[in-house]
Amino acid sequence: MKKALLLLYLLFCTLVLGAQSIHVLFETGKGNIKVMLYDETPKHRDMFLKAVKKGVYKNAEFNRVIKDFVSQGGELDDTILNREKRHPELGVKRFPAELKPTLFHKKGALGAGRDDNPDKSSYFSQIYLVAGKVQTDAQLDAAEKKKNRKIPAAQREVYKTIGGIPYLDQDYTIFGEIVEGMEVADAINSVAANKDDVPLTPVIFNVKVIRK
Repeated sequence: MKKALLLLYLLFCTLVLGAQSIHVLFETGKGNIKVMLYDETPKHRDMFLKAVKKGVYKNAEFNRVIKDFVSQGGELDDTILNREKRHPELGVKRFPAELKPTLFHKKGALGAGRDDNPDKSSYFSQIYLVAGKVQTDAQLDAAEKKKNRKIPAAQREVYKTIGGIPYLDQDYTIFGEIVEGMEVADAINSVAANKDDVPLTPVIFNVKVIRK
């Protein structure tokens, strides 16, 4: 039964992958990562594309790398928050969340970073790639209890076979996923970092649109 659920989910994902309209390429010194942007989160998709066009992700860095958790790129929280403190006249700008129950923090998912704001709104200039770990039933049960939310059976199977970070679901907007180059993402997530999770050797990346 569990294998059947997983096969049905993977078939559904295959159909969804073909339906998405835009892919982007993360070019890094460790190789390229092809990412599909979800049409189910059109506002975040378009916000990210605007940031790419403006050069936000030109010679950007994966500047916070936590092994088996996430590889975060773009601007750091401190950079954003300190700029807002220095320029209160500009106000605090966040992007409204697009939380979808079908989009979750499986390994390879692309998410939008944010601070601890109650609306779960996203930064305009920070993203992350989910690494995560393979989960056990006990860990998933604990995540359900902590979140007071039932994890759908098909998603449980993905977490148990592919991995991810279930306790982040519905708290951060997921707006894409890796379709090629997972081994590159794994290599980036495995780089040596200091106590603040900053890579000892900068991991530079550029993003470009490769298909519409």
